[in-house]
Amino acid sequence: MTALGPTEAAAFLYREALLLDRLDFDPWLALYTNDCVFWMPAWRDDGTQTEDPDSELSLIYYRGRRNLEDRVKRIRSGFSVASNEMPRVAHMIGNVLSEQVDDATIRLDSSFIVNVQHVRINRTHAYFGRYEHDLRLIDGEWKIARKVIRLMNDVVPTMLDVYGI
Repeated sequence: MTALGPTEAAAFLYREALLLDRLDFDPWLALYTNDCVFWMPAWRDDGTQTEDPDSELSLIYYRGRRNLEDRVKRIRSGFSVASNEMPRVAHMIGNVLSEQVDDATIRLDSSFIVNVQHVRINRTHAYFGRYEHDLRLIDGEWKIARKVIRLMNDVVPTMLDVYGI
């Protein structure tokens, strides 16, 4: 698979979302490059988000697939407070736009709504915002080199984790 038109770009994002909804972590992790960045910046003030995950506050920040793999290992271990009882999650992706950066890189922008049902506390919450994905062509397959989650409603009633946003 080398071509990634608008329909294929949207399908790629839908697939990632479905894997997270199903908590199917191994194929989800396989979507990422070894040197990926997975980042959710915090809001510095009402109109400005942080810009440097290495020196400013982030809501979530993982550099490298190995760190995402470590997070998944903690989720599966049962020792993660955030994941003792897994919530029910449904991602909805829309307004997908793609831009060819070069022969091996595509930038995707999209909108999202993630509905989360916390079974233990019987509470539902919806997160919404924008995703920015940079996809890199590696050995004929598109992989996520960078994912930025721009959360618009950042009043978080419970813990955030990679599967619920």
